[in-house]
Amino acid sequence: MGVVVTDAEVTLADVLSLRLAIDEPLEDGTELVLRHRTTGVERDVLLRTSRARAREATLSISLEPLDLSTGRWDAYLRRDGKRSRLRSVDPGFSLDHLDAYALCKRTLAYRSYRTRNGFLALKISDAEPVAEVRSIWFREGRFEVMGLLAYTGLEDDDTRHEATLTLDRRLTGAHLSATATVQGVRFHAAVSLVDVLAAGHEEAEGSGTWEPALEVEGVPTPLRLGARLDDVDGKRRRLHYPSSRVDGVLIRPCYTADDELRIEVGG
Repeated sequence: MGVVVTDAEVTLADVLSLRLAIDEPLEDGTELVLRHRTTGVERDVLLRTSRARAREATLSISLEPLDLSTGRWDAYLRRDGKRSRLRSVDPGFSLDHLDAYALCKRTLAYRSYRTRNGFLALKISDAEPVAEVRSIWFREGRFEVMGLLAYTGLEDDDTRHEATLTLDRRLTGAHLSATATVQGVRFHAAVSLVDVLAAGHEEAEGSGTWEPALEVEGVPTPLRLGARLDDVDGKRRRLHYPSSRVDGVLIRPCYTADDELRIEVGG
């Protein structure tokens, strides 16, 4: 049975929508099997099939009732106990769709994608409210960042919300804050690099790592700054931003292994 996914998307209602190119109609009893890549746990769904002669088929599978845990799930088709991985030619990436998906308040985020070997898979992650970073730069002696508030439930409109950018160093308890701008779900924040150095003066050259967060009116908890709504894994190794020097001290932004933003001073 020749089956290839030509279009895959998780809708705003957390429904996996698939368009398949098929050589022959799917047989009765065909199941979609999702297998957790780490634990081997499986979930299966009996597909509704049609015997009509066609070159393509569409499927819609509600994901929430399947009780899928966080991680990566590979997709298979199974019939009479035999199964094969579901091939895909859809890269499964649309930044506009991911932005729209992130506007809703959620506990889990579901995303379909094509593996490097050309198979369909799902990535499921926790969806706590975050400040999604889109641009970072140094200019006029300031660190500036802009992006999108994700999973907060705020409306994408012209409403302005009071907001504050905070930077903390857990090891020393040092704290720094600056006024930020939030309009709808879009944010912009900036902080003086001289102030960053001055706030860390208790250590040699103020060296250390700062953790930025955004406090926003109407959002109960501070939002960590990070970058997850894209197709770039391992940002700490793959993304390198320009650095700046203030009074001879190196300052640079970077990401953790969990794709959270940090500002490193000195070192």
